[in-house]
Amino acid sequence: QKDSRNIMSNKTIDIKLIKSSIGRLPNHKKCVKGLGFRKLQQTVTVEDTPSNRGMINKIIDMLEVKES
Repeated sequence: QKDSRNIMSNKTIDIKLIKSSIGRLPNHKKCVKGLGFRKLQQTVTVEDTPSNRGMINKIIDMLEVKES
């Protein structure tokens, strides 16, 4: 049985939350929390995976994205 945690992607994405999640759909709020944001203007580095890309694309209007 292979452990998927050993296979890490080298690509990361720096994302910054620039708009509040107040008044947003519940699924959008879950995406903000799932990406690791706790407050406005916070910058988070996440792995470049399809699941993270999907969350970013869902709330792209609230974020500033820098690929590294």
